[in-house]
Amino acid sequence: MIRYSVSGIFSTMREAKVKDRGHEVLVADAVDLPYRTGFGDAAISIAVLHHLSTEGRRKKAIEELIRVVKKGGLVLITVWAVEQEDKSLLAKWTPLTQKYGEEWIGPGSPRARSPSSCTLESIPETEENGFGERKKDSGQSYMQSLQEITSQSESYSGASTDVKNANNQQEYFVPWHLPYHRAEVSGASACALANGLAKKDDKKGAVVYNRYYHVFSEGELERLVAGIDNAVIVDRFFDKSNWCIVLEKKL
Repeated sequence: MIRYSVSGIFSTMREAKVKDRGHEVLVADAVDLPYRTGFGDAAISIAVLHHLSTEGRRKKAIEELIRVVKKGGLVLITVWAVEQEDKSLLAKWTPLTQKYGEEWIGPGSPRARSPSSCTLESIPETEENGFGERKKDSGQSYMQSLQEITSQSESYSGASTDVKNANNQQEYFVPWHLPYHRAEVSGASACALANGLAKKDDKKGAVVYNRYYHVFSEGELERLVAGIDNAVIVDRFFDKSNWCIVLEKKL
């Protein structure tokens, strides 16, 4: 079985811990999985798609999950839902306004959007084979983009309830707390703090990051899968503020 999830820049930390327990694990690109076609009997994608910022990437990730399982294999996908059971959580999230959402979602989305008055560098795409090198300045552009978006999110943290609960709001930054005792692995947190991409919360003893989420509305996950020819939906359900589907590979 192929199982994967994402945890931002700390995916390598989890990789090391799982390897220490004697399991096979790797860090890879969700839209270009390093497995041969028809490799596994089943695949599970837990809380991954909602971190991908374009519909194109989300669909490509689903296509990759289907590709790597055998004919008749099953794929389980779960994503965070707009319809959160605990409505108070929404007040703790920072909504990305349309101005920044346009740049964050980028040209990979089929939605029609007007030009943004504030231009940010788009996060660079990887090569199709998954092993091509990014442009030399891509990392710098990525850091600059995150710094600007993160700094702007501070100004929206006190936004009114009307803004936070605006209709069709699906793009958010959600605080993620990394305990101090886990935060200094590879110096990643120190670098993030120095670059303004994270902040300390001494009361909770954690480094706090803003993680991007696209929360799914009812039926959205099914619509995303509808255009994929070699799989059918065999189950769909709502579970603890998550939309979930099970796919079966047909070809």
